[in-house]
Amino acid sequence: MTTHSSKRVYLQPTPVRIWHWLNALGIVTLGLSGAQIRFPEYINLFGSYKAAIELHNTAGILVALSFTFWFFYYTCIARKMTQLYVPSSDDLRHGLLRQSVYYFFNYFRGKPSPHHPTPDNKFNPLQKSAYLAIMFVLMPLVSLSGILLMNIAPLREIVLLIGGLKILVGIHFLLSCAMFAFLFTHLYLATLGKTPLAYFKPMWNGWEEIDEHESETTLESGHHG
Repeated sequence: MTTHSSKRVYLQPTPVRIWHWLNALGIVTLGLSGAQIRFPEYINLFGSYKAAIELHNTAGILVALSFTFWFFYYTCIARKMTQLYVPSSDDLRHGLLRQSVYYFFNYFRGKPSPHHPTPDNKFNPLQKSAYLAIMFVLMPLVSLSGILLMNIAPLREIVLLIGGLKILVGIHFLLSCAMFAFLFTHLYLATLGKTPLAYFKPMWNGWEEIDEHESETTLESGHHG
């Protein structure tokens, strides 16, 4: 008779958890205040239009600082940026397909995930690919367009080079929509653990429980794949 035991892995260090929740707070605030700025005739969450702009700008600065903190931590302190966020050749050849099959089919059949996180390999191949695009492409572009909108007068030549204020506003809005599409997907996938809150707990206390039997099975299948 096979017994399934679980082990606890310290997956999310304190600096990462602090960054995660500061970033989450900032992005949600940006979304809500941005919605009022974009659709003031329909949405009024923060009083005046000016108050919404000031809150939006403040949240934008918070997110920019949070991003800088994240980049510094993983590049200079943990030194795991490439290891954690750049898909390996095996991820690209086999991992993306395996993880896609799991999310679309095997999860609903009660099968275990083909990826089990460790401190040195926290993200599955699809997560790595998504975070690579979000953190190194989308986030910088949203921040850059936001900085331009906050400094239209001193950066007027750059704004005109892009195509003018209306084009810049449209770009910023579309990039923000893409960011929130990822956010909703992120929240949904975070509920696909053994319980709906299983993947949320490591972001509160740092620890994740991993089924040792499933982990060994995954490693064996990976070796023979």
